[in-house]
Amino acid sequence: MAEGKLAGTKILMVIAPEQFRDEELLEPRAIFSEQGAEVVVASTRPGLSKGMLGASCMPDVLLKDVDSARFDAVVVVGGMGSPTHLWDCAELHELLKQMDKDDKIVSAICLSGAVLAKAGVLRERQATVWPMPESLAALEQGKARYLKLPVVCDGRTVTANGPEAASEFGLAVVRELARKLSKV
Repeated sequence: MAEGKLAGTKILMVIAPEQFRDEELLEPRAIFSEQGAEVVVASTRPGLSKGMLGASCMPDVLLKDVDSARFDAVVVVGGMGSPTHLWDCAELHELLKQMDKDDKIVSAICLSGAVLAKAGVLRERQATVWPMPESLAALEQGKARYLKLPVVCDGRTVTANGPEAASEFGLAVVRELARKLSKV
């Protein structure tokens, strides 16, 4: 295993089975791996997942089979497939609630910030999202405080507004996870 700030940690990245945003998976995943984390990719159904720009990814595990106790952080990847496949996914909501309850890093980028809001983990927290009427409404309904910024960190919660912020988002997740690990 590579040595780095996150050596010995495990990060779960969740993608839609179709139309996930390529950079939002690939850039943070590369950053996490470079820092020594083990990265596991989950999706809602088996088979090759397709990105919006042509990338593909074979998930390591189905979301329904994920044990939250095995992970230090969860990252929900955005893209146009997020509203269809992730926003109202009960299994994902339960996973996010459990990881939040267990004091783990909970994060999302782009349209998937709405997933965190719909799961109830953004209540009274600052967050950002890809700004469209439906995603902004989800944050409002979830009682989040929307900030029009590329990346927002509020305690153990990290959100980003889209693909241009993918690397900054990945680095922010690394910082928050390293900070949390240093307190253990």
